Amino acid sequence: MKPHRFAILIAISIVAILFSSCAYRSVYQRQEEFIRIRGTQFIHRGAPYYFAGTNMWYGAYLGSPGPTGNRPRLLRELDSLAACGIANLRVLAASEESAIRRSVKPAFQRAPGVVDDSLLQGLDFLLDAMAKRDMHAVLYLGNYWEWSGGFSQYNVWAGGHTVDPEDTSQGWAAFMNYSATFYSNAKAMEMFREYAQRIIGRRNTENGRLYAADPTIMSWQLANEPRPGRDDESGVNNLPAFYRWIDETAKFIHELDSNHLVSAGSEGTVGTLRSEDFYRRAFQTPHVDYLNLHLWPLNWGWFNPENWQATLPSTEIKAIAYINQHLALARTLAKPIVMDEFGLGRDGGKILPGTPTQARDRYYRVICRVLEDSARAGAPIAGSNFWAWGGEGSARHPDGMWRSGDSFVGDPPQEPQGRNSIFASDTSTISIIREHAWTMRNLHVADHDDSAKKR
Repeated sequence: MKPHRFAILIAISIVAILFSSCAYRSVYQRQEEFIRIRGTQFIHRGAPYYFAGTNMWYGAYLGSPGPTGNRPRLLRELDSLAACGIANLRVLAASEESAIRRSVKPAFQRAPGVVDDSLLQGLDFLLDAMAKRDMHAVLYLGNYWEWSGGFSQYNVWAGGHTVDPEDTSQGWAAFMNYSATFYSNAKAMEMFREYAQRIIGRRNTENGRLYAADPTIMSWQLANEPRPGRDDESGVNNLPAFYRWIDETAKFIHELDSNHLVSAGSEGTVGTLRSEDFYRRAFQTPHVDYLNLHLWPLNWGWFNPENWQATLPSTEIKAIAYINQHLALARTLAKPIVMDEFGLGRDGGKILPGTPTQARDRYYRVICRVLEDSARAGAPIAGSNFWAWGGEGSARHPDGMWRSGDSFVGDPPQEPQGRNSIFASDTSTISIIREHAWTMRNLHVADHDDSAKKR
């Protein structure tokens, strides 16, 4: 071989090696952008990922170019949250048009397969804006409860009838039983899957990214607070179908999208007939990557905002015990856990911005300290999302209830607007949230530094 040909071959080989190396690094770097799991920790960009987040279920509604949209407000809200260190938003990615009076309108789906494209564009806009702020989204794809249509509406579309929990001839017991029949309704579940497939396979109109390839999304969540039904024999009878639905649906999502995590969206043992055994059985499936718990002292009868001085101390004790119970369950199942809902109302049950939040502030301090201390000690807690960010919103009507066309706050339409919302004017609560968020971020850095030293 002539010398100059040999030199050319060497040069070509070097270029090929460099190209393949760069390509490998590029693929590796893209993969590192997705949040993964190592043991009982989330990992992001090679380091443990701890976060403080919020619920902003209405994000796609604000992002819409349609009548619900207010993009300037959405961008201001995201900037305010980012300034507080909030890095994770739990967001509604599915709603179904329902005859239930206090359900949100418009909905992502007007009928099976008939979507409101402006709301999908709103979700596109939200995710693109979050990416620019290095935020992550948890997107839930359904709802056990009535306020977004949810499981009960899929049952209606499958040939059933509307059950409105506020109809005194029906009530909450009838609604909860009806919603839980979804897990054994093959036609309803198929419509749910068709919509989930549509969202997971969507291409973002703002930036051209496929949702399944977008690291802005941290995880898909099966639903908001799926339950097997009421805490009675009917709920027990639904357990086999409930277990099967969680396992098979989580597997289905992973088959569509190998990049993202999947969780169920459970309240914890309150969402599994108050049984640790049922909780373990429901979420031991390898297709559910991490666990959830929610914490609702008012809804569960622990707390009375009109007598908060007397009921708050016992509420704090019960809340800490509930968190610790689920940390133990997470250790048993060897999975990380996220508290992706917690909240407390204003003093006296008031809803308007500017009303006192002494009980809430004290409660938030306690909860945040427990989460921080647990994470420092190596517990499997990865983060939390408080419920909910109300930002610039406020109630519009004397009864506090949402009506179609109103601006959105953190509270869903079936609850008084402002009950659990953190408004931009709630400076004392926001100060607690900000301190907590930056503490969790610093844990991320400290844990990474410690790991590096051990290596």
